[in-house]
Parts: sequence; structure tokens; C-alpha cells
Amino acid sequence: MLEENKKAFDEFRLLHANYGMDEEKFQDEFNKEGEKILKIVNEWENKLCSQSEKAGYANYTGNLAEKFQTELRIIFPLIDHVGIVSTKSTFKLKKLL
Repeated sequence: MLEENKKAFDEFRLLHANYGMDEEKFQDEFNKEGEKILKIVNEWENKLCSQSEKAGYANYTGNLAEKFQTELRIIFPLIDHVGIVSTKSTFKLKKLL
């Protein structure tokens, strides 16, 4: 997966690092690029799990999918932040004197 989509994952790795430094600034771009990465990941996860189901290991596919997601989170710990909607609040408290 990583080798076949090297360019996309390399670009996302850089964006992931920038997002880790400043979430507000990079949230929109992180969501946009992260959506592409998640599409690739889901495609590969489906390939992996469907092959396991066809081979007669259907009761293990849930664990296999979880292991796949865990390995992805090791590489990209903030991958679960894809899709977070950022809202900038203008709420301010007035100081009482």
C-alpha cells in the first residue's frame, strides 16, 4: 500500500507533521488530503479482509482489520483527526471590575 502510493503518503506525512504543530492552521488541508489517504487505506483494508473471508477465515477478519488500523495509527497517530470540522469561536468573556 505504502509503496504503490508512495507520493501520496509522502506528501501526507509532511502535512501530518505540520498538522501536529498547528492543528488550526492546517485542519482544512489535512481533511482534504486525509480523505484521499483514507480512501486508499479503506481500499487496501477491503482487499485484505475480503481475501481472508474468501479463504475461510471470516471469524478473524475483524481482528485483522483492527490490526491493520493499529499499524496505520503507528505511522500516522493523528489520522483519526481527519474530518474534524474546525470552527473559530468569537466568544469572549467580559472581565468584571
